[in-house]
Amino acid sequence: MTSLFDFIVKGQDGNEIALADYKGKVTLVVNTATGCGLTPQYEGLQKLYDDYRQYGFEILDFPCNQFAGQAPGTAEEINNFCSLNYQTSFPRFAKIKVNGKEADPLYVWLKDQASGPLGKRIEWNFAKFLIDREGNVVKRFSSKTEPRKIEEAIKKFL
Repeated sequence: MTSLFDFIVKGQDGNEIALADYKGKVTLVVNTATGCGLTPQYEGLQKLYDDYRQYGFEILDFPCNQFAGQAPGTAEEINNFCSLNYQTSFPRFAKIKVNGKEADPLYVWLKDQASGPLGKRIEWNFAKFLIDREGNVVKRFSSKTEPRKIEEAIKKFL
């Protein structure tokens, strides 16, 4: 795989979704969790989405239960939580694994493109990958990086 747009992922309903649908967009890929100390980052992510979507910015939300079981529940429960607590409106996909032998191919590729605090391994929930309009990973941000602190990088690629 050579770009984000080469991947097909599962939607929350189990149907396949081609990430080629996001061609031409600046995209932020985030592994998320609803029961994490970092969960309030949803608020900042939604603000970025509200501010920049009109300019071709997307956020792709991949719930992940690999870190201390902090993303329990069904897709419906996760959606309800995010809608009620953070009013999120960006696309959310099926729950995935981001590390280990069962890591989703998208995350294997993302980690190969950009290292983080633990090298290739995803360190925790809310690790972020910024993708340019051509589907290339241009920057990886740690889980602890607040969304507002990546705004300048997003603007640079818009």
